[in-house]
Amino acid sequence: MTATIHTRTVRRLVIDVGDFDAFRARYEDAAPAYDLAARIPQLSSWDEALKDIDAVAPYGFVRYATIDATPTFSMAGHQARSVIYLMGNHTIAETMYRHDPGILLYAPLRLCLYEDVDGQAHLSIDQPGDQFGSFGDTDIAATGRLLDQKLADLLEGLGFAVRDSLT
Repeated sequence: MTATIHTRTVRRLVIDVGDFDAFRARYEDAAPAYDLAARIPQLSSWDEALKDIDAVAPYGFVRYATIDATPTFSMAGHQARSVIYLMGNHTIAETMYRHDPGILLYAPLRLCLYEDVDGQAHLSIDQPGDQFGSFGDTDIAATGRLLDQKLADLLEGLGFAVRDSLT
């Protein structure tokens, strides 16, 4: 048995989003829910999968899962709200998966919308290019940079100028 350890640096982007509820609604509209288990069996080919994601994802991303952690931590007396999202695009992930299925460690992307202890709302995400760049494959790294750009497009569509931070 062998094990390999890969050390990497990842930049985490934290954006002050203003009102928690208002941002959550805007974000969930911009990255709509997508049930892979229900949708994929309805599609007969990869070409249909490509068309399907393009039809439903205005910024190229969908939400595969939403985990509201608030009820769990409120039982322990915490007031701050927190929602974790798994967001991605399986047709983009496929362009990396063909080189290394291990990319699923980071695909879909993980985002956290949360309130800090002072009640200020933030969105946090690790930069995709850093995560996928750690695989040491130029094709995977290029797709990671594409995801940086697509993430910047999404966030700019939500009113945040972050392109210089991501690209």
